Amino acid sequence: MSIKVLYEDNHIIAVLKPAGVLTQGDRTGERSLMEDVKDYLKEKKNKKTPSNPSGQAGNVFLGLVHRLDKPVSGIVLFGKTSKGASRLSEQFREHTIQKTYHAIVIGKLDKEKGEIKEKVNKISFFAEGFTNKTDEELLAEIKKATKTRTAELSWEVVKYGKPFDTAQGKSVYTLLKIMPKTGRFHQIRIQMANMGHPILGDEKYSNQKSLPDRSIGLCATAISFKSATDNKEINLEIPLPEGWGKYI
Repeated sequence: MSIKVLYEDNHIIAVLKPAGVLTQGDRTGERSLMEDVKDYLKEKKNKKTPSNPSGQAGNVFLGLVHRLDKPVSGIVLFGKTSKGASRLSEQFREHTIQKTYHAIVIGKLDKEKGEIKEKVNKISFFAEGFTNKTDEELLAEIKKATKTRTAELSWEVVKYGKPFDTAQGKSVYTLLKIMPKTGRFHQIRIQMANMGHPILGDEKYSNQKSLPDRSIGLCATAISFKSATDNKEINLEIPLPEGWGKYI
Protein backbone atom coordinates (compact mmCIF):
# COMPACT_ATOMS: atom_id res chain seq x y z
CA MET A 1 0.00 0.00 0.00
CA SER A 2 1.35 3.42 -0.91
CA ILE A 3 1.21 5.88 1.95
CA LYS A 4 0.35 9.56 2.02
CA VAL A 5 2.91 11.51 4.04
CA LEU A 6 1.45 14.67 5.59
CA TYR A 7 4.58 15.83 7.44
CA GLU A 8 8.12 14.56 7.91
CA ASP A 9 11.31 15.77 9.56
CA ASN A 10 14.35 13.99 11.00
CA HIS A 11 12.47 12.74 14.07
CA ILE A 12 8.72 12.63 13.31
CA ILE A 13 6.48 11.48 10.47
CA ALA A 14 2.72 12.02 10.09
CA VAL A 15 0.73 9.95 7.61
CA LEU A 16 -2.87 9.42 6.56
CA LYS A 17 -4.42 6.16 7.79
CA PRO A 18 -7.20 4.87 5.54
CA ALA A 19 -10.26 3.31 7.15
CA GLY A 20 -10.06 -0.48 7.34
CA VAL A 21 -6.30 -0.56 7.96
CA LEU A 22 -4.73 -1.54 11.28
CA THR A 23 -2.45 1.06 12.85
CA GLN A 24 -0.26 -1.71 14.28
CA GLY A 25 -0.13 -5.39 13.37
CA ASP A 26 -2.01 -7.94 15.46
CA ARG A 27 -2.54 -11.68 15.59
CA THR A 28 -4.63 -11.67 12.40
CA GLY A 29 -1.49 -11.10 10.37
CA GLU A 30 -3.14 -8.30 8.39
CA ARG A 31 -0.87 -5.71 6.85
CA SER A 32 -0.65 -2.60 9.05
CA LEU A 33 0.03 1.08 8.55
CA MET A 34 3.14 0.79 10.71
CA GLU A 35 4.62 -1.83 8.36
CA ASP A 36 3.90 0.37 5.35
CA VAL A 37 5.58 3.38 6.95
CA LYS A 38 8.61 1.26 7.81
CA ASP A 39 8.84 0.11 4.19
CA TYR A 40 8.57 3.72 3.02
CA LEU A 41 11.45 4.74 5.31
CA LYS A 42 13.56 1.75 4.23
CA GLU A 43 13.01 2.56 0.57
CA LYS A 44 13.92 6.18 1.20
CA LYS A 45 17.13 5.19 2.99
CA ASN A 46 18.03 2.66 0.31
CA LYS A 47 18.16 5.30 -2.40
CA LYS A 48 21.68 6.06 -3.58
CA THR A 49 22.89 9.48 -2.52
CA PRO A 50 26.34 11.07 -2.16
CA SER A 51 26.22 10.31 1.56
CA ASN A 52 24.95 6.75 0.93
CA PRO A 53 26.62 5.65 -2.33
CA SER A 54 25.79 1.97 -1.82
CA GLY A 55 22.11 2.69 -1.36
CA GLN A 56 21.89 0.22 1.48
CA ALA A 57 20.22 0.55 4.85
CA GLY A 58 19.36 -1.88 7.58
CA ASN A 59 16.29 -1.87 9.76
CA VAL A 60 14.65 1.46 10.52
CA PHE A 61 13.29 2.67 13.85
CA LEU A 62 9.60 3.56 14.04
CA GLY A 63 7.99 4.43 17.37
CA LEU A 64 4.24 3.97 17.87
CA VAL A 65 2.88 6.79 20.06
CA HIS A 66 -0.90 6.55 19.46
CA ARG A 67 -3.43 4.57 17.45
CA LEU A 68 -6.63 4.94 15.47
CA ASP A 69 -9.21 2.15 15.48
CA LYS A 70 -9.27 -0.02 12.35
CA PRO A 71 -12.53 1.45 10.91
CA VAL A 72 -11.40 5.04 11.60
CA SER A 73 -9.44 7.15 9.11
CA GLY A 74 -7.21 10.14 9.76
CA ILE A 75 -3.84 11.50 10.83
CA VAL A 76 -1.39 9.24 12.69
CA LEU A 77 1.98 10.32 14.13
CA PHE A 78 5.06 8.12 14.47
CA GLY A 79 8.50 8.75 15.91
CA LYS A 80 11.30 8.14 13.38
CA THR A 81 13.85 8.20 16.21
CA SER A 82 13.74 7.36 19.90
CA LYS A 83 13.96 11.08 20.61
CA GLY A 84 11.02 11.81 18.34
CA ALA A 85 8.92 9.03 19.89
CA SER A 86 9.83 10.17 23.41
CA ARG A 87 8.91 13.81 22.72
CA LEU A 88 5.57 12.86 21.16
CA SER A 89 4.77 10.42 23.99
CA GLU A 90 5.52 13.15 26.52
CA GLN A 91 3.15 15.54 24.76
CA PHE A 92 0.39 12.91 24.72
CA ARG A 93 0.89 12.22 28.44
CA GLU A 94 0.74 15.92 29.27
CA HIS A 95 -2.29 16.47 26.99
CA THR A 96 -0.51 19.23 25.07
CA ILE A 97 -1.27 17.62 21.72
CA GLN A 98 -4.61 18.86 20.39
CA LYS A 99 -6.52 16.36 18.28
CA THR A 100 -9.65 17.19 16.31
CA TYR A 101 -12.07 14.66 14.88
CA HIS A 102 -15.11 14.97 12.66
CA ALA A 103 -17.94 12.49 13.00
CA ILE A 104 -21.25 11.72 11.35
CA VAL A 105 -23.72 10.76 14.05
CA ILE A 106 -27.30 9.60 13.96
CA GLY A 107 -30.05 12.09 14.84
CA LYS A 108 -30.39 15.80 15.51
CA LEU A 109 -28.85 17.00 18.76
CA ASP A 110 -30.74 19.15 21.26
CA LYS A 111 -27.92 21.73 21.46
CA GLU A 112 -25.40 23.20 19.04
CA LYS A 113 -22.42 22.43 21.29
CA GLY A 114 -21.58 20.75 24.55
CA GLU A 115 -19.13 18.85 26.73
CA ILE A 116 -19.18 15.30 28.04
CA LYS A 117 -17.31 14.17 31.13
CA GLU A 118 -18.03 10.70 32.48
CA LYS A 119 -16.47 7.54 33.83
CA VAL A 120 -15.82 4.78 31.31
CA ASN A 121 -14.58 1.24 31.85
CA LYS A 122 -11.67 -0.10 29.86
CA ILE A 123 -10.61 -3.74 29.91
CA SER A 124 -6.97 -3.95 28.93
CA PHE A 125 -5.32 -6.98 27.35
CA PHE A 126 -3.98 -9.24 30.06
CA ALA A 127 -1.23 -11.82 30.02
CA GLU A 128 -0.78 -14.10 27.05
CA GLY A 129 -1.18 -17.77 27.74
CA PHE A 130 -4.44 -17.21 29.61
CA THR A 131 -5.80 -20.53 28.33
CA ASN A 132 -3.59 -22.24 30.91
CA LYS A 133 -5.21 -20.38 33.80
CA THR A 134 -8.06 -21.61 35.98
CA ASP A 135 -11.42 -19.81 36.00
CA GLU A 136 -10.54 -18.19 39.31
CA GLU A 137 -7.19 -16.97 37.97
CA LEU A 138 -8.85 -15.62 34.83
CA LEU A 139 -11.43 -13.71 36.88
CA ALA A 140 -8.69 -12.21 39.02
CA GLU A 141 -6.78 -11.13 35.90
CA ILE A 142 -9.89 -9.51 34.38
CA LYS A 143 -10.69 -7.61 37.57
CA LYS A 144 -7.12 -6.37 37.73
CA ALA A 145 -7.23 -5.30 34.07
CA THR A 146 -10.53 -3.41 34.34
CA LYS A 147 -9.98 0.27 35.00
CA THR A 148 -12.50 3.07 35.40
CA ARG A 149 -11.21 6.34 34.03
CA THR A 150 -12.62 9.79 33.34
CA ALA A 151 -13.29 10.47 29.66
CA GLU A 152 -13.81 14.05 28.56
CA LEU A 153 -14.48 15.74 25.24
CA SER A 154 -16.24 18.74 23.72
CA TRP A 155 -18.33 18.76 20.55
CA GLU A 156 -20.12 21.19 18.28
CA VAL A 157 -22.52 20.82 15.38
CA VAL A 158 -20.98 21.68 12.00
CA LYS A 159 -24.06 21.00 9.90
CA TYR A 160 -27.16 18.85 9.65
CA GLY A 161 -27.03 16.37 6.81
CA LYS A 162 -29.50 14.37 4.80
CA PRO A 163 -32.69 12.89 6.30
CA PHE A 164 -33.39 9.18 6.29
CA ASP A 165 -36.11 6.77 7.40
CA THR A 166 -35.90 4.56 10.47
CA ALA A 167 -38.29 2.08 12.09
CA GLN A 168 -39.22 4.87 14.52
CA GLY A 169 -39.75 7.49 11.80
CA LYS A 170 -37.65 10.21 10.20
CA SER A 171 -34.13 10.99 11.37
CA VAL A 172 -31.15 12.98 10.11
CA TYR A 173 -27.38 12.65 9.89
CA THR A 174 -25.38 15.27 11.81
CA LEU A 175 -21.78 16.30 11.21
CA LEU A 176 -19.93 17.05 14.46
CA LYS A 177 -16.54 18.51 15.26
CA ILE A 178 -15.14 16.72 18.31
CA MET A 179 -12.20 17.73 20.50
CA PRO A 180 -11.18 15.01 22.99
CA LYS A 181 -9.47 16.18 26.17
CA THR A 182 -8.54 12.64 27.21
CA GLY A 183 -7.50 9.67 25.12
CA ARG A 184 -9.44 6.68 26.39
CA PHE A 185 -10.05 3.43 24.54
CA HIS A 186 -12.90 3.92 21.99
CA GLN A 187 -13.75 7.10 23.88
CA ILE A 188 -15.53 9.04 21.14
CA ARG A 189 -17.46 6.00 19.95
CA ILE A 190 -18.62 5.14 23.46
CA GLN A 191 -19.50 8.68 24.49
CA MET A 192 -21.48 9.44 21.32
CA ALA A 193 -23.43 6.19 21.77
CA ASN A 194 -24.06 7.00 25.45
CA MET A 195 -25.41 10.39 24.38
CA GLY A 196 -27.96 8.66 22.14
CA HIS A 197 -26.25 9.69 18.90
CA PRO A 198 -24.02 6.81 17.81
CA ILE A 199 -21.48 7.23 15.03
CA LEU A 200 -22.66 6.20 11.58
CA GLY A 201 -21.90 2.54 10.86
CA ASP A 202 -20.59 1.74 14.34
CA GLU A 203 -22.14 -1.67 14.88
CA LYS A 204 -20.02 -2.28 17.98
CA TYR A 205 -21.77 0.45 19.99
CA SER A 206 -25.18 0.57 18.30
CA ASN A 207 -27.63 -1.63 16.42
CA GLN A 208 -26.56 -0.27 13.03
CA LYS A 209 -25.11 -2.28 10.19
CA SER A 210 -21.55 -1.44 9.25
CA LEU A 211 -20.90 0.64 6.16
CA PRO A 212 -20.12 -1.19 2.89
CA ASP A 213 -16.38 -0.44 3.14
CA ARG A 214 -16.32 -1.46 6.83
CA SER A 215 -15.51 2.11 7.87
CA ILE A 216 -17.43 4.23 10.37
CA GLY A 217 -18.26 7.93 10.26
CA LEU A 218 -15.24 9.04 12.31
CA CYS A 219 -12.07 10.70 11.05
CA ALA A 220 -9.08 12.29 12.83
CA THR A 221 -8.99 15.46 10.75
CA ALA A 222 -6.47 17.70 12.53
CA ILE A 223 -3.63 17.57 15.03
CA SER A 224 -1.28 20.10 16.60
CA PHE A 225 2.02 19.11 18.19
CA LYS A 226 5.55 20.40 18.75
CA SER A 227 8.65 19.23 16.92
CA ALA A 228 11.21 17.12 18.76
CA THR A 229 14.14 19.53 18.71
CA ASP A 230 13.10 23.18 18.50
CA ASN A 231 9.54 23.08 19.93
CA LYS A 232 8.17 24.40 16.66
CA GLU A 233 4.36 24.21 16.52
CA ILE A 234 3.17 21.89 13.74
CA ASN A 235 -0.49 22.08 12.67
CA LEU A 236 -1.85 19.46 10.29
CA GLU A 237 -5.32 19.23 8.78
CA ILE A 238 -6.98 17.01 6.19
CA PRO A 239 -10.36 17.25 4.39
CA LEU A 240 -13.32 15.07 5.25
CA PRO A 241 -13.42 11.63 3.61
CA GLU A 242 -14.86 11.76 0.08
CA GLY A 243 -17.53 9.16 0.79
CA TRP A 244 -19.16 11.31 3.45
CA GLY A 245 -20.86 13.46 0.81
CA LYS A 246 -23.72 10.99 0.44
CA TYR A 247 -24.71 11.58 4.10
CA ILE A 248 -24.01 15.29 4.66
